[in-house]
Formats: sequence, C-alpha cells, structure tokens
Amino acid sequence: MSPRPRVRRETSAGGVVFRRDGDRTLVLLIRDGHRNWGFPKGHLERGEAPEAAALREVREETGLSSLKVVAPVDTIAWTFRFRGKRIHKTCHFFALATAEAATTPQRAEGITACRWVTFEQGARLLTHNNARTILAAARPAIEAFPTPAAG
Repeated sequence: MSPRPRVRRETSAGGVVFRRDGDRTLVLLIRDGHRNWGFPKGHLERGEAPEAAALREVREETGLSSLKVVAPVDTIAWTFRFRGKRIHKTCHFFALATAEAATTPQRAEGITACRWVTFEQGARLLTHNNARTILAAARPAIEAFPTPAAG
C-alpha cells in the first residue's frame, strides 16, 4: 500500500468589503483569471496576523486604501490540487468598511475586474458556495455597522 500523498497547508485572509451608496449597501467582488467571482484574499506573510493580511491583500488586489475592520466573519477551509500537489487552505475573512468607490484591479495577480454589488447580486454572482456562505455570515455585521452621517 502506497503512502497517502502529503497535504501542504496554506493560510490566507481576505475581506468582505462594503460601502454605503445612499440607502443601499454594496459589497465588493473580484473576478480572477479563471473568471471566478469571489472576495479579495491572499496568503499570510511570515508572522503576519490574519486581520493585517486581510487589509494588505484587499489594498493590493483592489486599490482601495481606506479600510476599517468591522468584525471577523468566518473561517473556511477546502482542499484542492495545484501542480499535482494536494493543498489544504484555510482562509479567515473579515468585514471591511470603506467610503471609497473607485477600484483598481491588480492585473499582475490575475484580478480582471472589481464590481460593487448588492447582497442579492453577490449571492448570484459568487462562483463558489463557500463564498456565498461567507457573504451570508458577513451580512449581519455589515448591516449593523452605523452609516456615517452625511458631511
């Protein structure tokens, strides 16, 4: 009997970024190079806390600079194959507030688009079920976050 192939473990963090547009709350989705819609996320650097990694990755992938952590959302895990190796990925998500609307997709990392959507649009557009789970888990914290007073 051959030994089971080893699984490489990776840890990432990402954000469910939201902003207010009048009475509407919009969340930010990104489209990757495989045309999948999801949330900005990426690997933790050595010694980096998940919350810090989420902020850094969202800034890098979307061009947003003004972000505030509102709440931890959830942690998801999945296993996939990459270049013949099994990888078990754990990803920590945070609800992140911004007032910025303009985004700049990080094309060098394969981000082809950023799109602001309602919760309902997001639930339809998101490619993976675990991302829909994250969106649903983030919604109560996002809806509870106070809307800034008009300046």
